[in-house]
Amino acid sequence: MSVTFLSGGTGTPKLLDGAMQEVDELSVVCNTGDDVVLSGNLVSPDVDSVLYTLAGEIDRDTWWGVERDSYHTHEALTQSGRRVERVESQRPLGEERAFGGDGEFMRIGDRDRALHVVRTSAVDSGASLTEAVQRCADWLDVDERFTVLPMTDDAVSTYVHTPEGPMHFQRWWVAEDGEPPVEDVDFHGAGRAGATEAVEAALQQPVVVGPSNPVTSLGPMLSVAGLREALREARVAAVSPFVDGEVVSGPAAELMEAVGLPPSTEGVYRAYEDFLDVLVVDGSEAGDIEVDCTVVATDTILERREDAARLTREVAAALDLSNTY
Repeated sequence: MSVTFLSGGTGTPKLLDGAMQEVDELSVVCNTGDDVVLSGNLVSPDVDSVLYTLAGEIDRDTWWGVERDSYHTHEALTQSGRRVERVESQRPLGEERAFGGDGEFMRIGDRDRALHVVRTSAVDSGASLTEAVQRCADWLDVDERFTVLPMTDDAVSTYVHTPEGPMHFQRWWVAEDGEPPVEDVDFHGAGRAGATEAVEAALQQPVVVGPSNPVTSLGPMLSVAGLREALREARVAAVSPFVDGEVVSGPAAELMEAVGLPPSTEGVYRAYEDFLDVLVVDGSEAGDIEVDCTVVATDTILERREDAARLTREVAAALDLSNTY
């Protein structure tokens, strides 16, 4: 069985942790709208959570970063207590998303930072982001059955509009603790961005949209030219991140309200309805949702790898996948 996942945030890596045991080949298209240039390095949080999961190195308490990492460099950079400051960057892919290192606002571990150095040096030497991510996968010794792809080779940056002005998503969510009220969300650079040939090829397989934030995890992907169109031609299942009316983790509800979507499983369906074939919901969410697709109600809490493996099998059955793919 071969399948492609769309991934962002921490929800989908939890599902991938079990899915990688169930499939013959796995492609993962990752959100890069959260990427930043921080302390001189290109940081791709959602890409790296997938890479570390597939390499067996993910911190399973946080679902980002490396298990048992040290933080000596980060502690040295933050000892001044200075606030985050955006800077102009001449680095490739640094436009509108570069921040100074003195006052580093994301907690980056030492081994995690080494991966950022590998990626940044590749891009600085002329590699595309797709090529740089493959170098990172090779450096981590990710199984060759697994392919990790950025959603585009172009710079797309998620910006949250607040009463204090527009903020890069990482600044709003990490540096400001997600506290400024959200008025809107947009994706800078999306009008110039296009899906790569590798992404278009991956989307010719059955697709699973993981239980990630529909606005800032999947929204940047769907803003890239060619990606939503490709999904309309694919067979697609999406897993809702809502359980008992609440998001399992992260700011999805607040962000969905800001862009006019109901903060609920119904809102998840509305975000994807033009290409969705199967909506997978937690049993607690299987109420009176009016949808024009197949609904599968099951247990979507992913506390163990076995839970993720079971959910993968159920999604595969709903998509009627077989070894013919």
